[in-house]
Amino acid sequence: RGGRTGGVPERAAIARALAKRPRLVIADEPTASLDSVTATQVLDLMRERGRAEGAAFVIATHDSRLTGRCDRVLALRDGRLQ
Repeated sequence: RGGRTGGVPERAAIARALAKRPRLVIADEPTASLDSVTATQVLDLMRERGRAEGAAFVIATHDSRLTGRCDRVLALRDGRLQ
């Protein structure tokens, strides 16, 4: 999916999510199928639009490329947030 579409569905989903100017956007694995370059672009878009629109993002991910660029990271281990 990511390699063939260049992350267009993911970027479109983010745009739709932000269209109504929500205060909170919950994203489940937004970069799961993307290559590194496209994943970075998608995260950049999320951060840019989130800041511009005043939205916070809660992202569920296994993608370590994302965690290093997030403002706050919580890990779920053995059913506990750490």
